[in-house]
Amino acid sequence: MIAYEWVVWFILLLPLGAFLVIGLVGRRLPEGGGTIAVGAMTGSFVLSMYVFIQVLQQGGLGGGFIPQTIPGYVWIPSLLPETSIKISLLIDNLSSLMLVLVSFLCLLIFVYSLGYMHEEDGKARYYAEVSLFATGMLGTVSADNFLQLLIFWEIMGLCSYLLIGFWYSKPEAAAAAKKAFLVTRVGDVLFLVGVLVIWNVFGTLSFSEIQGKMASLYPNTLTPQLLTLIPLLLFGGAVGKSAQFPLHAWLPDAMEGPTTVSALIHAATMVKAGVYLTARAFIFLVPLSSAIQPPFTAILVIAAIGGFTTLFAATMAVVNFDIKRVLAFSTISQLAYMFLGLGAGAYTMATEVSRGEAVDSAGYSAALYHLFNHAFFKALLFLGAGSVIHAVHTNDMREMGGLSKPLPITSKAMLFGGLALAGILPFSGFFSKGEILSVTFDAGAANPGFYWLWALGVGTAFLTAFYTFRLWFMTFHGEYRGHDHPHESPRVMTAPLIILAGFTLASGLLAYPMGGFGNLIFSGAPAAGLPLVGIPVQDYLLEGVSMGVAVLGLALAWAVYATKRIPAERFTASRGGAFIHRMLTKRYWIDDAYDAFGRTVVYDAARALDWFDRKVIDGIVNGVGRGGVVVAGGSDQFDRRVIDGAVNAVSLETVRTSLRLRQRQTGQVQSYAWVVVLGIVVVIALVFGLSFLQRWLGGLGR
Repeated sequence: MIAYEWVVWFILLLPLGAFLVIGLVGRRLPEGGGTIAVGAMTGSFVLSMYVFIQVLQQGGLGGGFIPQTIPGYVWIPSLLPETSIKISLLIDNLSSLMLVLVSFLCLLIFVYSLGYMHEEDGKARYYAEVSLFATGMLGTVSADNFLQLLIFWEIMGLCSYLLIGFWYSKPEAAAAAKKAFLVTRVGDVLFLVGVLVIWNVFGTLSFSEIQGKMASLYPNTLTPQLLTLIPLLLFGGAVGKSAQFPLHAWLPDAMEGPTTVSALIHAATMVKAGVYLTARAFIFLVPLSSAIQPPFTAILVIAAIGGFTTLFAATMAVVNFDIKRVLAFSTISQLAYMFLGLGAGAYTMATEVSRGEAVDSAGYSAALYHLFNHAFFKALLFLGAGSVIHAVHTNDMREMGGLSKPLPITSKAMLFGGLALAGILPFSGFFSKGEILSVTFDAGAANPGFYWLWALGVGTAFLTAFYTFRLWFMTFHGEYRGHDHPHESPRVMTAPLIILAGFTLASGLLAYPMGGFGNLIFSGAPAAGLPLVGIPVQDYLLEGVSMGVAVLGLALAWAVYATKRIPAERFTASRGGAFIHRMLTKRYWIDDAYDAFGRTVVYDAARALDWFDRKVIDGIVNGVGRGGVVVAGGSDQFDRRVIDGAVNAVSLETVRTSLRLRQRQTGQVQSYAWVVVLGIVVVIALVFGLSFLQRWLGGLGR
């Protein structure tokens, strides 16, 4: 048990409080409240470290820590307590590690922002939004149930929309924000449907409670079809958030926001939330009971999309000249590596569970290990790119070059990040990427299709090294091709670069002194409660293949962009090469296809629905309204002419009769006497007349 567990809530509440304070009074504060944001993030990081150390001290390093739920309050009560929806936090090996990672990276990026955003307008808005962004990230990785995870997931989506469009007066930024919002909403809808299906099947959304009910509900309530559908719906949300094919188009354009925002999106948890969600979905992908048939179809879909996207995105990075967009395509590719590792690992684990064999969790560990390493070197590369842009005031690498002299710290830091991204020993990317490729190759023993996915991963390793050092050589090597007078960034911006450069080297070595990264995150799936089985074993031969092709890619980049022994134009000289180059620069025309689909199919459908709404739906409503007006008019005429006419006629005749009778009231006694006599005569006449009539009628009867 974690001592003083209530402090865990302050990991989220501190940045949330910073958001509220800066949002209300930030314009009156120095630097727009940036120091408040940094202070709040410092507190979150310290508390996250406290929680992480507590987990390690209680057996976390060896897999002995028992996951703990930090209670909050009942949000949606129910007649049955077990079906109530609670707001609470989950602390296990994975969440405690992610809390440290997110808070540490956010802290470094916030500090860097003090220098990067110093001259910008709207600083208060920026620091308020990034503080809320950090809250969403921390809430996502510590959520105890799928609904709570979805809520923080949407907070991240809102903040990414606001921050991508931070310079909203620029049409490109506004368009990029809308594009990101709309494309990710497709995945979010699938995620929401998945949550609803989970609730309908299990009656709970808690990770631990779902796992406890699976065996009793299978196969009647939890049918094999539903067990396949649920992880596919959750993965649909992951595809949108993590920019995997076919919902990848939003991420490269998201570079229109400040570079610090790009670092938050790519390095912390925003785009990695999809990987985290898929890791939590292991409770469906790898059921603990051998009586439950694993959803192999869903697992293969995850692995196939990951394997395809990793090469697909890398090819587009090769031809791009925008320094931030090259890194954006690399993020898509590296995230795909993580999905490939999760898919390959899940397939191997599910096969072993179904056979009743010991479970090897190497794939799960390798994917999350790469997530951990990628966070450091991608934050380093984006912040380094921000330092370059700060110096030369352009994103175009064709206007850079020769910056290693005026920007010595930035150039060396980005070299470290590039070596890690390329997977060169002893930097972090070598270890985690190599493990993913090893796990994928090993999964081929259970399904030969994984050999093809391994080949895609190896090809991507070559392209990754090539485009990474294409970026570095075009930016820092040779002669400066711009017009400004670049200089190194201030210390507040270079200090985070130095720290991150150290971590790109140190994080790769975690696989050894800690007995394998798997031990750090349970060496099994903590989300699925899988037992600690073993430590991922380095396959040096397969990892050597990965590094070998990376060295070839680096060498080709050196020959083309450093020594220029191979002219870049040679690749586009032929008709086929020119076509491929155009296809890659046009992003396989997928963005154009989406744009055409939106402008034709969606727009035409919207126009048709608008016509149907105005002519049919509104026509029916308006027709009923007009009919009501006609009926009301007729009713009004009948009421006024018949009902009111009859009433008015009776009253008018009464008045007239009273007037005539009043004329007879003269006040003269002799007139009244005549009336009395006349009345008596009339009465007598009536009496005798009726008597005579009665006798006459009686005679006729005889």
